[in-house]
Amino acid sequence: MTVYNGARIVIECLKKENVDTLFCYPGGVVIPIFDELYQHGEGIRMVQPRHEQGGTHAADAYARSTGKPGVVLVTSGPGATNTVTGIATAYIDSSPMVVITGQVSTRYVGTDAFQEADITGITMPITKENILVREVEDLAPAIKRAFHIAVSGRPGPVLVDVPKDVLLAETEFTYPEEFSLESYKPTYKGHPKQISRAMDLIAEAKRPLILAGGGIQISGSTDLVARFIDRYAIPVVYTLMGHGVRPSDPAMSVGNIGMHGTVFGNWAVQNCDLLIALGTRFSDRIIGDTVSFAPKAKKIQVDVDPAEIGKSVEVDVPIVGDLRNVMAKMLEMKRKKPDTAPWLSELQKKRAEFPLTYSQGDDIKPQFLLEKARDILPRDLIVVTDVGQHQMWCHQYFDYTLPRSFITSGGLGTMGYGVPAGIGAKLGNPDREVVVFCGDGGFQMTLQELITIRREKLAVKIVVLDNSFLGMVRQWQDLFHGKRYSGVDLGGNPDFAALAQALGIRARRVEKPDDVEPALREMAASKEAMLLHVIISKEENVWPMVAAGSSLNDVRTS
Repeated sequence: MTVYNGARIVIECLKKENVDTLFCYPGGVVIPIFDELYQHGEGIRMVQPRHEQGGTHAADAYARSTGKPGVVLVTSGPGATNTVTGIATAYIDSSPMVVITGQVSTRYVGTDAFQEADITGITMPITKENILVREVEDLAPAIKRAFHIAVSGRPGPVLVDVPKDVLLAETEFTYPEEFSLESYKPTYKGHPKQISRAMDLIAEAKRPLILAGGGIQISGSTDLVARFIDRYAIPVVYTLMGHGVRPSDPAMSVGNIGMHGTVFGNWAVQNCDLLIALGTRFSDRIIGDTVSFAPKAKKIQVDVDPAEIGKSVEVDVPIVGDLRNVMAKMLEMKRKKPDTAPWLSELQKKRAEFPLTYSQGDDIKPQFLLEKARDILPRDLIVVTDVGQHQMWCHQYFDYTLPRSFITSGGLGTMGYGVPAGIGAKLGNPDREVVVFCGDGGFQMTLQELITIRREKLAVKIVVLDNSFLGMVRQWQDLFHGKRYSGVDLGGNPDFAALAQALGIRARRVEKPDDVEPALREMAASKEAMLLHVIISKEENVWPMVAAGSSLNDVRTS
């Protein structure tokens, strides 16, 4: 019989789940766990951020880039509440994460004790589940439950709150080999009749279109979707989270959809006769005006989460199931290949008619910077972004050749995500180049994590696009509020290159177009972390653009 205290049980549970990286920050009530990590944490890399939010974003990106759950350990009260933004970010983008928080002793719960916060109540709307463990005997089953729920069905964060007295109490340690919960039974196999109906519609279609969402990568089905595209010659458009599907013929990829989608991508959606939505929840930034969205098309939606089926857009063939299973079944069913040649030809004409364009001047245009980065940096690059205009330009100008290669906060739009997310992506993928693109606003929210990059000796590359504005908000004020730039002027930014150097990171300031390519090549060749502080055009807008709530037909290009 093996008897451990609760703190040791936490560590042994993590080992049972093959956790190799733990993003953690200490505090009073979790000292026992850190003590056990010191003595028995072999095989677990402890990564200490400079702020709990940074650690949570890092765990999130570790999960997105690897498919394995990210794991966070923090203390009670402010330690726990500092994770809330990171948890919400992971929740809306379906990123698997287990967050273990310390809590005051059970007898003090609900008394407003020192560093007490009702973290299970606070995070209830932004977790798949959260658990307050009141008895040490329940601790191992709770952690097993957390990992199971985090990675199954539609992935997401689960929080386990552990009081200090539970960490100190002892019990016999056994880890459940299996977990089953009657009230939680995700549907993995799509209904055969619905799949057959979908295939019938595909066979009959003249202008079919696949809408690729983030669920394709989450389910590990990029290869099957690519095979399906090739077999039936169906073009594909991408959501912000849907990059990574690579049909053998590049002409099958017809751009991006939504507010800052390409003209031809949005046109394709509005003019197709069948829209096959794979792993997308039809967010408002994608569909715009719901009434006029894809008006000529019958719609098929495949998603593992039944709550997302038909939530925003009425669909003709709903299929609830794991996308990999559904796509395998669709490939098994033999149907006539639709004649899409005229449709593909029309799409290519639209592509040629409406290319992405910009005007280069004496200053550095962000589009120019990203085009150069795309040409110089490795093809198997992992691009991590913060949130804002640069995020949309990365969406538009990079060609993502592999799944899990574009890491960004899509649903919540969390400024400050970029730098810590770069840490998580690099820890999960040490052999791949990881480059973070940030705006000057988002960078300043979590720049302290440069210290973590230096301390962990991570060769993360960072490009800060500095226009001295909160650019996306300024763009909206420009277009819809008479250029009344209220609260968006970041004039007085520091020299980020000098700041990075002070924190132990190699850095270079770039102010002229002629200096862009040499700086990028220097960064690409660097075997250590490096930051480029790039001064870009102050008032460059992201085009094309569809105003919020407007029809995808109403695309502005200037």
